[in-house]
Amino acid sequence: MAMDIRSIWKQQTIPVMYREGAGKPLLVRLPFAQNNMLWLQNGRRNHPKWTPQSKHWELPRAWFEDTVERCLHRFKKIYVIQPVRKHEKCAPACWEAVGLDCECSCMGEHHGSDHPGGRWYVVSETCAISWHERELACRLLTVP
Repeated sequence: MAMDIRSIWKQQTIPVMYREGAGKPLLVRLPFAQNNMLWLQNGRRNHPKWTPQSKHWELPRAWFEDTVERCLHRFKKIYVIQPVRKHEKCAPACWEAVGLDCECSCMGEHHGSDHPGGRWYVVSETCAISWHERELACRLLTVP
């Protein structure tokens, strides 16, 4: 039985990161530990902001990739929740990308893969389409 996004956000055993979009902070929930603030800060000048009402940390968006990688190293898993557009397509720009920050509908599944397999017909490096409303999607990243 698949968990819904709200249940994933509220569970307390696997870290969860919500990446809303440009200009918005990352929202992060971690399993409780006394040193979570210092661990998230990781020697940076800025401090993570704790929001007690919803029990999450706010981090600068620029910390996304480093925090995901560090969560994978420490916890071996992390859920990433982000908005996607229903008709967004994956493209060579994603397949050739470097890093974890992906905004297409594959949610990073094909990011940096060079090519995800034979089922794709490449029209161009990018594509212009009519966007539909954003929806939330969730992906569990794990250490292989």
